[in-house]
Amino acid sequence: MASKQFVIIGLGNSAIFLAKHLTSLGHDVMVIDSHPDKVQDISSSVSQAIVADSTRLKQLSSIPLQKTDSVIVCIGENLQASLLTVLNLKELGVKHIIAKSSSAAHTSILEKLGVSDIFHPERDSAISLAERLNRPNMLDFLPFMEGFSIIEIVCPEKFQGKTLKDLSLTHKYGIQVIAIRDPLESKPKIGNIADYVLKENDVLFLIGPNEALDSFKA
Repeated sequence: MASKQFVIIGLGNSAIFLAKHLTSLGHDVMVIDSHPDKVQDISSSVSQAIVADSTRLKQLSSIPLQKTDSVIVCIGENLQASLLTVLNLKELGVKHIIAKSSSAAHTSILEKLGVSDIFHPERDSAISLAERLNRPNMLDFLPFMEGFSIIEIVCPEKFQGKTLKDLSLTHKYGIQVIAIRDPLESKPKIGNIADYVLKENDVLFLIGPNEALDSFKA
């Protein structure tokens, strides 16, 4: 995968995790924040760290943002700063803006400003935790579309020793296994897995309607 260039504005906790993980994946990451101490703390972990106030157009205009693949605005709590930053980025001609939202109202305003790529880390983390508490055998949860999700579970005992063809999950539940991961192997099994015999420690990635996925509670 080719390296991409990302700019992250605002150094809260989610932004720091995002910046470090994108860097670990081999991407070129620039971070921007108005607090020098935050910028200093992360400077050794990213390609470039800049002290600047993103709510001031003049300061942003001195930074080469137009050629980046995405600019991610991770300012969630300060609504005014978030919106001013988005407006400044649009003024500068940034094509792909991703923005963090902290509320429904925040999301609504971002959408009115033309930002279609919006994420909600606190909400999504809380929902994921609630889903894992609701399904104790589930390892992870990802909302897919309205009424559907992708979940990651350890192979249930009743599946062990059987193939996906034997289980016929799509026919019985409307659920599909899209990948299987053996913890002892580096890569998951994807495609042509209908005849694979499931083992005790296999991890299954399931996609389907939420009410059907509830059948796999411990």
